[in-house]
Amino acid sequence: MDNVVLLAVDGSAGSDRALDHALKRAKTAGSKLVIAFVIEWSPYTFNTPEENAQRHERREAEIDRANEMVVAPALARVTGEGIEAEGVVRHGQPAETLIRLARDHNAAQIVIGRRGQGGLKSLIFGSVAGNLIQTAPVPVVVVP
Repeated sequence: MDNVVLLAVDGSAGSDRALDHALKRAKTAGSKLVIAFVIEWSPYTFNTPEENAQRHERREAEIDRANEMVVAPALARVTGEGIEAEGVVRHGQPAETLIRLARDHNAAQIVIGRRGQGGLKSLIFGSVAGNLIQTAPVPVVVVP
């Protein structure tokens, strides 16, 4: 399907505005929404077997919490409006993970809200939205 919109959510006010925008687009164009939450996670840590077991439990708990607190409410709102949607939660580097999800779901575009964070971290590492704009294979809509 080439009428899929990948919506990146994180529970912020910017994410709520992006949801509003994606919902309007989906209604107008008959798009399916894939609502994605990415938990920033680095695979490059060295742990003992015990630490790895705890890490796996933390990952599962984080996925459950992200589904319950962010993705499920967004899905309920979207499906309540009669829009086809699915939710996904993944661990990884946010921009790379969102790009992979866009490819996996054959998304026509990615919608993300601007969080308005600045400062040194943003200058050095960039923002997720900025990274997506530079590297995504599909158009990226950044909702202010």
